[in-house]
Amino acid sequence: MKKLILPLLLLVAFGMLAAVESDPSNVVGYVKYPLAAGLNTMAIPMEQGFAMASNVGDAVPANTVSKFEPTPTELWSSITLSPFGGWDGIDWAVNDGDPFQVSVDAAVDFYSIGDLPSAIPSYSLAAGLNVLMVPLDQSALNMASLVGDAIPANTVSKFEPTPIELWSSITLSPFGGWDGIDWATAIGDPLQVSVDAATVWPGAKASNNVNTRSK
Repeated sequence: MKKLILPLLLLVAFGMLAAVESDPSNVVGYVKYPLAAGLNTMAIPMEQGFAMASNVGDAVPANTVSKFEPTPTELWSSITLSPFGGWDGIDWAVNDGDPFQVSVDAAVDFYSIGDLPSAIPSYSLAAGLNVLMVPLDQSALNMASLVGDAIPANTVSKFEPTPIELWSSITLSPFGGWDGIDWATAIGDPLQVSVDAATVWPGAKASNNVNTRSK
């Protein structure tokens, strides 16, 4: 997954300049999600003007778009592309930073491209399983174990679209550290985490002018 956050110098150019994570009102960039045929996870970290889940599905393009419902079911709820046009199911409003599970007919690269959001999201996590995105201002969290430590979580999982379409995980060890094969993470990564108690992550930063919005 490739990510760049760039100063906005030329609106009509695709020039790639020095990566930055400050001055949100003057920054543009993209996050690339390589999607395999079948199920995948992705997110919309950049401002793209999506209002509804169906807008995301049209843009991918996908045949299903799903959101994780931590309570009361810990299951995914979905809309499905209709053979007659439009989408079947209950559409829902989306926000910058939302993670999704999508299904695509063929491999495709989806780009979340646009302005850096003025409000870096935080996530209201329920006790148990949740799905979130590594926020754009958390580039120091470059391993799954560091994400788990920061939340704090007791499991951190990534979706493996090929060859199994299952989640692979690391688990907090009762003896300290993490059991399982740790992996590199980056801003924009969608992850599934399990927490013991409800929490909000990450919290607002007093030293940062970016507002934090709970989801």
